[in-house]
Amino acid sequence: MIIKRLSILNFKNITTADITFSPKLNCLFGLNGMGKTNLLDAIYYLSFCKSSINHIDSQNIKHDADFFMINGTYDDAGNETDIYCGLKKRHKKIFKRNGKEYKKFSEHIGQIPLVIISPADGMLIAGGSEERRRFIDMVISQHDKQYLNALIRYEKALMQRNAMLKADVQAGDADYEIWEEMMAIYGKAISDKRSAFIGEFIDYFNELYSYISSDNEEVSLKYTSHCLEGDLKQQLADTRERDKLIGFTTRGTHRDDLEMLLGVYPIRKEGSQGQNKTFIIALKLAQYTYLDRKGLTKPLLLLDDIFDKLDGTRVEKIVRLVAGDAFGQIFITDTDRRRFDPILEKLDKDYKTFNVSQGDITPEE
Repeated sequence: MIIKRLSILNFKNITTADITFSPKLNCLFGLNGMGKTNLLDAIYYLSFCKSSINHIDSQNIKHDADFFMINGTYDDAGNETDIYCGLKKRHKKIFKRNGKEYKKFSEHIGQIPLVIISPADGMLIAGGSEERRRFIDMVISQHDKQYLNALIRYEKALMQRNAMLKADVQAGDADYEIWEEMMAIYGKAISDKRSAFIGEFIDYFNELYSYISSDNEEVSLKYTSHCLEGDLKQQLADTRERDKLIGFTTRGTHRDDLEMLLGVYPIRKEGSQGQNKTFIIALKLAQYTYLDRKGLTKPLLLLDDIFDKLDGTRVEKIVRLVAGDAFGQIFITDTDRRRFDPILEKLDKDYKTFNVSQGDITPEE
């Protein structure tokens, strides 16, 4: 899957743009705040029906404008597809595929697979366990609808149990058992799929980290879950009285985590800025590899200002890697053109470069 052409009106600081891309590598250069990330966000919008940065749709309309429009023309093995998104202030968002409007945005998710790597991904290391669960859930849900269904049903049961725990008048044991059994059934399904995912994913991750770091560090991932400690229904029954005192559920897959290790220690405590960034990039490139092998078309890959704090060797290794045949169409943004020119000159791949300034995107010859 590649995006051949992108048209934009009034999206964030981009007043108008009509751009034709390289089918392989596209590099956007410009200072911070000029609109590089906004261009990538427009591409992201056409895949996920929302911004990767600001989920309040109306706030993505350019100041002093009444609407925004994003239109992309895609090619998948010779089959051309047109995706349109438009939003007027105080109106509902419209999403169309080949001129036909979607009734539900969820019908579009997964049609144009995409992986984005950005500075915000640092929260996978620095943030709480919910950030890492969200990462796992997003990857698996893109190709496994049964997993998504289990997540929805588990969350419903969890909300019901938590509501009973907080109620002024306590429910009877029989009421708790209904929701705890549902949590146990769907919690095990979720945990089993997460375990299987990490078992496959970790090989891709280790290989990529080893390549980027030139085997200088040893890293690993470890999935932790209460479901791996025994029957979840029994754990919920055992902790019910304590949970009533504190008002929330302390056991379950909503507490799962993905430990990220440098050697035998958490990378959040031991890793340098460069090691942390390498870890995140390897993690997200492994996500790309996983989705590529599960799907029928290669995802788009967006690399947004990720090369700060990395030495020149690692930057060149990453660019050479993603420019290879294992990856499809790539978009890279950076503020420092000088470090890219020598790398691009060595590449035997099709590429285009663009200058971005004050929301204007200009292709370079």
